[in-house]
Amino acid sequence: MGVIVTIIIGFLVGLIARFIKPGADQMGFILTTFIGILGAFVGSYLGQAFGIYEVGEPAGFLGSVIGAVIILAAIKALAGRK
Repeated sequence: MGVIVTIIIGFLVGLIARFIKPGADQMGFILTTFIGILGAFVGSYLGQAFGIYEVGEPAGFLGSVIGAVIILAAIKALAGRK
């Protein structure tokens, strides 16, 4: 059950991040979910690095969205370097 909840929350985080970040992204369900889950890890790491979160605490939904937006911006920057 925990994996299914993680996928659903990751998808919601990915959708919100794609809505916040301007530009057209050609991504499907799986990539959007992956971006959201990765965003949770990035948000957790940055929150701990800046002292916002303690080790072992969840990053929170807002931190996950911020992490996902950072990942989307990095993907767009790397894709534009052809």
